[in-house]
Amino acid sequence: MAIDTPAPVTPPTDLSVGPVRLSARDRLVLFVLCAAQFMVALDFSVLNVALPELGDGLGMSRTALQWAVTAFALPSGGFLLLFGRAGDLFGRRRLFLAGLTLFGAASVLAALAWDPASFLTGRALQGLGAAAIVPTGMSLLTTTFPEGPARDRALGISGTLLSLGFTTGMVAGGALTDAFGWRSTMALLAVFALIVLPLAPGLLPESRTPERPRLDVPGAVTVTAGLLSLIYALSTAAAQGFGRADVLTALVAGLALLTAFTVIESRTAAPLVSLPMLRRRTVAWGNLGGLVTFSMMSAVVFALTLYLQEVLRLSAFETGLVFGVQGVLSAVAGVFAPRVIGRFGARRTLAGSLAGQGLLTAALLPLSADGRSVWLAVTAVSLASMCHLGAIISYGLTVTSGVSDGEQGLATGLVTSTQQVSLTLGVPLLGVLATTSHDLLAGVHTVTGLSAAIVLAASALITLGLRTARA
Repeated sequence: MAIDTPAPVTPPTDLSVGPVRLSARDRLVLFVLCAAQFMVALDFSVLNVALPELGDGLGMSRTALQWAVTAFALPSGGFLLLFGRAGDLFGRRRLFLAGLTLFGAASVLAALAWDPASFLTGRALQGLGAAAIVPTGMSLLTTTFPEGPARDRALGISGTLLSLGFTTGMVAGGALTDAFGWRSTMALLAVFALIVLPLAPGLLPESRTPERPRLDVPGAVTVTAGLLSLIYALSTAAAQGFGRADVLTALVAGLALLTAFTVIESRTAAPLVSLPMLRRRTVAWGNLGGLVTFSMMSAVVFALTLYLQEVLRLSAFETGLVFGVQGVLSAVAGVFAPRVIGRFGARRTLAGSLAGQGLLTAALLPLSADGRSVWLAVTAVSLASMCHLGAIISYGLTVTSGVSDGEQGLATGLVTSTQQVSLTLGVPLLGVLATTSHDLLAGVHTVTGLSAAIVLAASALITLGLRTARA
């Protein structure tokens, strides 16, 4: 299920460059890489509006529906750092193709699922494939197109298609679910993989780092296991409470493993995450902004998907149109965001965008069972998403500002990791409160209220933290 629109990892640095001519082969390479990223973005949204029908079809309770999201997001976020470094060492093209193959096969399994276990297995394997596709695909793009206008244009096209993938997924998911059932949403992803996979081997060059550093196996194992344990604990606790032995065990294990990861990263010669980089105020506060904006918006969209269909009784297609409006306005915001950033700076834009997202999320609190509330939902979530996109772009620029060319890879790696991890956290932390509430409408109010409070608090903290950094 898709929640949020991923942003370009490295924003164009020169918005004034003129048209750039790409060769026919360059265009084909760009098509393959962007189509793969588009496919992953589609997977982050195409299942959204199909959730109620999916639950009825496979016999999944409303409480269990959040696992349709979490089963994909867990491995896609948990294995991202590991696969990104593995691609650097063993070949990005090789891992990219492996991820595509796994993603396509997993989509077929999810489409043919005969019970909840087989479906969730397919979703988890999709997430594993996405964890290989996203970092290697971005690395192949930046290594194929040289720094300057060509790369800026390639990244701009990639970012636009990522945004379009989210919007298309919401609308197409609703149309397909109404016409052919929820299984068609998974079949669509399999078709995308079948289109891209035959073209990729002959077009993409192999790429790896020339220095061949050693793989940080202890760091990879601890961060992956720590994230998996922590998300499992929080997801289960939201539904069952913190008193269960498995919840407490997973929570303690997750915190211990992530603590061990920070110790390992401080001592290894080739860390997965640069701790000195994280100590920079712009990097730390910028990534906090990214973590909050992605995770909180994902929880709100998840809750609204259930509200529109189960409280207001909209069809899957009508629900897709609601989020289609959200996607269109987000794309409009993407056009004007660089101008706003150019006038006010990335730091102020980040804090202001978060404040806008929080206030507009709070505007959803009056939602009721009255059908006229759909107009409030459309307006508030669409405007909140415009602020959300402004926060996405400005947090990436904030993190990478003032970083030397030699450290840009580390900074952009943190941007990507924050994006994936936050998409993993949002639904288990807050979205599940809607599914576990006896009154769904009350659960939606809880999700929107907590999300608004967290985003507004983050805006205030980031304003203060970045002001100190500037001083």
